[in-house]
Amino acid sequence: MNIHLDKTTFKGHHHVNICGSKSESNRLLILQALFPDLTINNLSTADDTVVLKQALKNNSDNVDIHHAGTAMRFLTAYFAFYTQKPVLITGSPRMQNRPIKILVDALVTLGAKIEYVDKSGYPPLNIYPSNVKKNNVELQADVSSQYISALLLSAAKLPQGLHIKFTSKVTSLPYIKMTVELMKTLGLKVKFDETSIHIQPGFPKISNPIDVESDWSSASYFYSLVALSPKLRLTLSTYKKNSLQGDARLADLYKPLGVKTTYFEDKIVLENTSKISVAMYEEDLNHTPDLAQTIAVTCLGLNLNCKLTGLHTLKIKETDRLVAMKTELEKFGAQVEIDDKSLKLYPVEHLKSNQYVDTYNDHRMAMAFAPLCSITSLNIRNSEVVSKSYPEFWEDLKQLLNKNS
Repeated sequence: MNIHLDKTTFKGHHHVNICGSKSESNRLLILQALFPDLTINNLSTADDTVVLKQALKNNSDNVDIHHAGTAMRFLTAYFAFYTQKPVLITGSPRMQNRPIKILVDALVTLGAKIEYVDKSGYPPLNIYPSNVKKNNVELQADVSSQYISALLLSAAKLPQGLHIKFTSKVTSLPYIKMTVELMKTLGLKVKFDETSIHIQPGFPKISNPIDVESDWSSASYFYSLVALSPKLRLTLSTYKKNSLQGDARLADLYKPLGVKTTYFEDKIVLENTSKISVAMYEEDLNHTPDLAQTIAVTCLGLNLNCKLTGLHTLKIKETDRLVAMKTELEKFGAQVEIDDKSLKLYPVEHLKSNQYVDTYNDHRMAMAFAPLCSITSLNIRNSEVVSKSYPEFWEDLKQLLNKNS
């Protein structure tokens, strides 16, 4: 399905209630599978979360997680430690080309029994019951933080605990910290520094339901919309200032782009200050790579040069996001340079209109480009892909469009 977005002037003060964080929800679902007394409120409605929840409940011996990368990593570790029967875990064609060797090697070192079905180093995987007795492993930490989180979460119930030593610098550090803090919230004992993590054996102290904060990654598209709309003011719920989510850094990242964030008890208010404080936007997004697409499109709309670094993980996402961004940004007239870990944007004053944005089965491609409708008309191909992380996105955007018509 394609969506056409007419050029629209957004104005006034509006409210958007965004669903729970996919990142928090998926971590808590693994912990809930290990400790069933855990109750979760405001669970994400994202496809990734739905798929993970179903896989944990269905007790099937054939699990298809489709495009859900988080589910693939988290379930691989969970099944490796706890399955009582052989399990085949597979996914979409793109998922079968996303590497998982680092995680599988670590699990096998610990005593897990895993076989590659087709191509070595990639899903699908056959995972067999095993008796994991080792509790020490080394892990390359600069490829995907999800490998680390997968081991951390599933090790929460291992009788001997687990010690993970990193052989390289940790990437996407906030996501590791989120995992650690959620485990500590349950009373689990986790010691973490930037060279290792140690999970001590023990049982959690579950007394209250855990409320999932709304997703900061999803909020990024509204930050972009406010940055591109001088007369727009938005209230977003439910958010808190002391967030576990690394993408809460949005508030600081968008200050130079003219967006002011005001915090209240359970919400934030975004306002356009009309004050762009930089001649060229430069930022290292090593710890917040999921914001790269949104920020690049914002700079395109603001006719602002930008240089984004720390993007080495984008090549193994739903698509090669660096190549995809170069292709799609250039459709609007921009000049874009990329290498394996950075993107440079040289925008154009007058954007080409009615361009067709290809999404490459990547939810963030669709949502990152949508705010450009405040500058020019455009079309989003395969717009339904947003269901991966934010199924209500088009409906929420439509409400704002209707209020400005």
